Amino acid sequence: MVRYAKEHKQETRRRIIETAGRRFKQDGIDGSGVSTLMKDAGLTNGAFYAHFESKDDLVTTAIADQLKAQAESVVARAAPGRAGLEQIVRAYLSPQHRESLGDGCPNAALLDEIGRCTDATRQAYTDGVLVLIDGIAARMAPEAPSSARVKALSLLGLMVGTLQLSRALTDVQLAHELLDQGIDNVLALLDAGGQRV
Repeated sequence: MVRYAKEHKQETRRRIIETAGRRFKQDGIDGSGVSTLMKDAGLTNGAFYAHFESKDDLVTTAIADQLKAQAESVVARAAPGRAGLEQIVRAYLSPQHRESLGDGCPNAALLDEIGRCTDATRQAYTDGVLVLIDGIAARMAPEAPSSARVKALSLLGLMVGTLQLSRALTDVQLAHELLDQGIDNVLALLDAGGQRV
């Protein structure tokens, strides 16, 4: 029997998590069976249980990973202050993001399913989304980020809903107009209430 190094097992686990995250966003959690997920990772079904207790365990892990990646690649890399907020909003509500389900936002792709997931998955989602919005809130109110946390969550909700609706429309022109209006709405909300950022 061949023994693999600990690094090999960690790399394999990482590959499963990353490919599952993309597949979940593309086909949904319920639409992604273990056999498909393992095939995507280039592994057999039997290898699955060497890495995860259940599909729910993988879902929880993949959602946490997707949100962490989003916080690191989108929010953390954005410019500081208002310029960074606008950068995040325009990239999020872009036609390119609209078209890239597998590589896009886990919120817009999975939010309706996450609400029906296990408590552990919902907690992993909550933890991950709080990191995401804390990064946004820090740009909204650098002197007191916690004061902007709920507003940041509301902004995220507006962006997620706009992107989801845009993806559902068959009229491409209307979908583009919705994204443009969404950008205007989010930027107006940023400036509402006398709190300019």
